[in-house]
Amino acid sequence: MKIKSFVSLALVVISFLSCKPKVKLPEPPIAQKFPKELSIHGDTRIDNYYWLNQREDSSVIDYLKAENAYTNAVMKHTETFQTKLFDEMVARIKKTDESVPYKTNGYYYYNRTEGDAEYPLYCRKKGNLKAEEQIMLNVPEMAKAYSFYNIGGYSVSENNEILAYSEDTLSRRKYTIKFKSLVDDKVYPDEIANTTGGITWANDNKTVFYTVKHPETLLPYKVFKHILGTSVKDDELVYEEKDNTFYTFCYKTKSRKYIIIGLSSTLSSEYRYINANKPNSKFKIFQAREKDLEYSIDHYQDHFYIRTNYKAKNFRLMKTPVNKTEKENWIEMIPNRDDVFLSNFEIFKNYLVVGERKNGLNQIRIRNWKTGEEHYLDFGEETYDAWISTNPEFDSDMLRYGYTSLTTPTSKIDYNMNTKEKTILKQQEVLGDFNKDNYEAKRLWATAADGTKVPISLVYRKDMYKKGKNPLWISGYGSYGSSSDVYFSSVRLSLLDRGFVVATAHVRGGQEMGRYWYEDGKLLKKKNTFTDFNACVEYLDNQNFVDRTKVFAWGGSAGGLLMGAIVNMRPDLYKGVIAAVPFVDIVTTMLDETIPLTTGEFDEWGNPKNKEYYDYMLSYSPYDNVKAQNYPAMLVTTGLHDSQVQYWEPAKWVAKLRDMKTDKNPLLLKTNMDFGHGGASGRFERLHEVSLEYAFVLDLVGINR
Repeated sequence: MKIKSFVSLALVVISFLSCKPKVKLPEPPIAQKFPKELSIHGDTRIDNYYWLNQREDSSVIDYLKAENAYTNAVMKHTETFQTKLFDEMVARIKKTDESVPYKTNGYYYYNRTEGDAEYPLYCRKKGNLKAEEQIMLNVPEMAKAYSFYNIGGYSVSENNEILAYSEDTLSRRKYTIKFKSLVDDKVYPDEIANTTGGITWANDNKTVFYTVKHPETLLPYKVFKHILGTSVKDDELVYEEKDNTFYTFCYKTKSRKYIIIGLSSTLSSEYRYINANKPNSKFKIFQAREKDLEYSIDHYQDHFYIRTNYKAKNFRLMKTPVNKTEKENWIEMIPNRDDVFLSNFEIFKNYLVVGERKNGLNQIRIRNWKTGEEHYLDFGEETYDAWISTNPEFDSDMLRYGYTSLTTPTSKIDYNMNTKEKTILKQQEVLGDFNKDNYEAKRLWATAADGTKVPISLVYRKDMYKKGKNPLWISGYGSYGSSSDVYFSSVRLSLLDRGFVVATAHVRGGQEMGRYWYEDGKLLKKKNTFTDFNACVEYLDNQNFVDRTKVFAWGGSAGGLLMGAIVNMRPDLYKGVIAAVPFVDIVTTMLDETIPLTTGEFDEWGNPKNKEYYDYMLSYSPYDNVKAQNYPAMLVTTGLHDSQVQYWEPAKWVAKLRDMKTDKNPLLLKTNMDFGHGGASGRFERLHEVSLEYAFVLDLVGINR
């Protein structure tokens, strides 16, 4: 059905921009209402904007274009300022730059950027860093024909002669795998479409394993085996996942001895393995899936090593002989601790390295295999992030890790685990007059309604800070157990140098404080995420850290759901809100199992086909809880090709907000017609989106230069 009644309004708004605006801005687009009844559990919801999910309907595209035109018109007076913001962000970035090389299988691998190029060159050198450079992928050249281009991953055969890589040219995260010779640059005719982008080589230099996505739900569900030089149509299906709540993936162990098929849902895991030297063998189950049993595996010498929550809420580290992989044979190495979350691990010949999280901060723990002696790295800052980086070689006493903080640019560091000496290999270079001593970071604790202490990390410029006078930009996420770790951002300086305090609320639903922090912010406890965020804002208000009349919040994806919930609950706390690709129509989406990724999320949000979960989700769903009240100024962004959160969720939300809100604050919807969930693919191009967001907020506090 064509929705024709909207077209004339769309054309009026679009044509407005072809004329010079005199004084008055155009009226905002008003989406037509076509009531649709959605009934379940004896409850009927009326969705007036359900028609916006018809991506191929020209009237839907007209509406989105009209909203874009309206946003452009409202923000037109900031265009010069947006350009200034963009230029200063770009000016801080070292244009010609190079990553820190890492060595694997006799070669050093790295990527580098040149001048104004939006994309990197992927390179390698044989034997040592003084050897001749070989450019494996010239991405700036490869991307020329596309408005969006992204390399999903690449993998080199064991004999170092063939490169397999994957590319996405639509921004739907559906990758096509291609092959080229690293001996003569010959491009193979083999092309494998609709994959996750990951490629795993067997040790015979001709066999690869890859995962494909379901054509409708986009769930990765099948693993195929391809032999180079044969027809993709003849590829053998080696595994198909029948349970649509599980995601499927494939990788090779660090030892290069095993190929692993991984199967993961929110609360359960299963792994299957074969010898990488025998790609035609049948995959064996490592440990059969069980409800609430999560584990991950790697291999070293005669054992598999297992990070698991088996009888361990905060996870523990175990090992098992390679021929006895069931959990009854697992031997504990590092026990569960109530106050420490075991995040990951890395195995070396002489050392075991463990990533942990305590009191909301990442730690790196090092154990000598022979002596059993242990120590932790000391990072020396109040709030920071540190992580185990790329360490593909077993036979090394050198640990490579990453470090950053709100005031310290991201660094790659080599740490000698034997001598305990640190070598900073590279620290992000910030061009211009940046001096980290001009900024101060703090870690504070707000108290939630139930008495829980919620950490806040914040940073400000010392010479511009006046207690109770500065505007606040605060962000949060709080879903999927994904922790909002702090990091340095040269882009963020554009706010800090204009007097903003920038904060992160580490709300429940993440995993900052351990597994219970995640469990207390999901399913039937999801509202803790929202009330925690509001509590953090109230704390900063009440303690007079910031100007309570100039509070701005930002969240993306599930963090966009957070934004939608907080403005329904406490719109009075915020001057403005930016919701990027927001997941706001949670009930309708989670009831539709044809929408990409829905079924894999039941353990996160609940399945609304169960009335208890339906009622609870409905009680906080941002779209369903829009009401006649004043809302803060809002900028909502989305991508037409978004495969994670479909564009119609934010589009419907904005339409309903515009119909019901009682204020005259700006409400803007910006749809990127070329991109998806991650936005623009170029390293500079994406800064145009940030410039719009910053200009929107800065304009609301009267800063325009």
